[in-house]
Amino acid sequence: MELKRNFTNCFFVILWMGTFIISWCEAYKFNVGGKNGLWVVKPSENYNHWAERMRFQVNDTLYFKYKKGSDSVLVVTKDDYFSCNNKKPVQSLTDGESVFSFDHSGPYFFISGNADNCNKGQKLIVVVMAVRNKSQHHEAPPSPCPVSCTPPASSPLPSASSPPTSPASPRSSVPPPVESPSPMQPPEPSDIPSDFGAPAPAPTSSGSSGLGCNIGLVLGFCVGVTLVLGSFIG
Repeated sequence: MELKRNFTNCFFVILWMGTFIISWCEAYKFNVGGKNGLWVVKPSENYNHWAERMRFQVNDTLYFKYKKGSDSVLVVTKDDYFSCNNKKPVQSLTDGESVFSFDHSGPYFFISGNADNCNKGQKLIVVVMAVRNKSQHHEAPPSPCPVSCTPPASSPLPSASSPPTSPASPRSSVPPPVESPSPMQPPEPSDIPSDFGAPAPAPTSSGSSGLGCNIGLVLGFCVGVTLVLGSFIG
């Protein structure tokens, strides 16, 4: 009985460690605006220009660094973004070093908690891409009916004085190629301003710090498994 309980505990510890590593492999931490994540009125690069070069996915995070007490980060609606309305934010980040996690796809709107700063351009739009499941892929349309199954259209007999006409060339029965849907489904265009470009295919090293798998995590996992198994055997 004791042996069975120890084995169960060992299994759940290994499962938890594996899940933890996998979650780290899939998420990226983006420093807002570039290397330092500074949330300021005059960044080295316009925040929206920076966001256009990135590709954001669900579970990725944004890191904001600013002076606590004199500024903040507000998550707002589209209308409040354009009007710099800081009265009813969806979420407020005020600790000076804030991390925001994307929990769904679509556009996110960020403004400075200082209305003056917002009006001077301290604001950001991030578009998080949606990944389609394989089950949601559209099936290819059926092949078009060949010419032979289409009944000929009735036409009046030609007059005796009319010269015989050559028969029309048959239409090709080869169906047009079907393009497979893109794995990334962008949000509705109506939610994104016209001057906001499409996200780039992949994040650059200057704009994000990857939390992907690395040798240290793998070694840590192996050491943890070894320790658990050692205590189990002992």
